[in-house]
Amino acid sequence: QELGITADSVNRYRRGARKNPPKDIAAKIDNAVRSRWQPQVRKRRRQQAAVTGVTVETRARFGYESSAGSTDDGRFRRLTVRLPAAYAQRLFDARDTGASDQDMRGIIAEGFKEVYFQDGGGRAMGLSDVTLNDIDYLDLDF
Repeated sequence: QELGITADSVNRYRRGARKNPPKDIAAKIDNAVRSRWQPQVRKRRRQQAAVTGVTVETRARFGYESSAGSTDDGRFRRLTVRLPAAYAQRLFDARDTGASDQDMRGIIAEGFKEVYFQDGGGRAMGLSDVTLNDIDYLDLDF
């Protein structure tokens, strides 16, 4: 009824007995499937990211503050970093609460500080703050 065709027609398309539905019917079927499928896929991927983390790829200018001073590091860096699950969860929570783009950049910058710049506590311990000053692109994969 939602698609404007009979259930038998939908079943014929589904099992392949009838092929090539009219464009308007094909679009309605596609929209109905996506509206039901995508939320569940997104939910599963988000739950997985909350356990395994999120990969962030960016090309940006990074600035930092440390005991030796500060810089806005005028060159672009292209980084691909796997952030731990805690950062993924913080990003999802921030998005759900309507956090600003700047707030989410701060979470990502903090993750880069810990994982990339400080190598999980193995170097650059005097680094107090990392900022993303200019973002050419940013891609999250989870």
